[in-house]
Amino acid sequence: MTFIQSIILGIVQGLTEFIPVSSTAHLLIVERLMGLNSPDLQASVFIFDVLVQLGTLLALIIYFWSDLLAIIRAVLTALVHRHPFGDPQARLGWYLLLASIPALVAGVLLKGLVEKLFSVPALEAAIRLLMTAILLVIAERFGKRTRQIESVDWKDALWVGLAQVLSVFPGASRSGSTISGGMTRHLDRPSAARFAFLLAVPVMLAAGAYETLDLFKNPQMVTSILPQIIIGFIIAAIVGYFAIRWLLNYLTHRPLYDFAIYCTALGLITLVYYLVAR
Repeated sequence: MTFIQSIILGIVQGLTEFIPVSSTAHLLIVERLMGLNSPDLQASVFIFDVLVQLGTLLALIIYFWSDLLAIIRAVLTALVHRHPFGDPQARLGWYLLLASIPALVAGVLLKGLVEKLFSVPALEAAIRLLMTAILLVIAERFGKRTRQIESVDWKDALWVGLAQVLSVFPGASRSGSTISGGMTRHLDRPSAARFAFLLAVPVMLAAGAYETLDLFKNPQMVTSILPQIIIGFIIAAIVGYFAIRWLLNYLTHRPLYDFAIYCTALGLITLVYYLVAR
């Protein structure tokens, strides 16, 4: 992998991790276009993808740092005063924890199945892009967009958490699944996106820690592409930060249909490519 390739992949990761268009599907497509899908490169590319994703996690933590700090302080203060649900911010913290559970459990239980399903990346990317498009259309069509994040309760949290289970499967959009989940509980678009992004922090932390520890069983492979990983990580963090800011502003004025159209078009192109190249 060259430095130019690592920069391109960092940009793709940063742009598509939070915008609801499936970062995994885009990485697969771009990696194939750059010739990084050969068997001898698969191990190093997988390591790169996993570690560079942590760059977007850093962007998320930096962007929502004040929110996360307020939630943590509220939870601890409420526990000290023995009223764990007395403060709105504390309740939000517990709801985020509740919403994290389904995806974390599914990630552990379905790990073997997910790896088997990932045997045909192009087909998997096409399916997940089309699935993301369907979810976004459902969210826009049936969501009433009458509620804000302050009104979230345990039922909303559990529903969004179950929607996030879809992101366990390769190519599914985490942000697309969780934003759609929030909107089908009638949250407005910015509130659904904010809850989805806050929810991504504990899930990405847990998944990133698990995958990183697993990768370092082969430290030589990590070391061999460490400069490329560092560059990709930094680029993904910078681009991811601005992607979050752009999307939250976009969703105050525009619907999700544009992303649904994009996912449908790219999914169909990828599916046709897969069928022709077989």
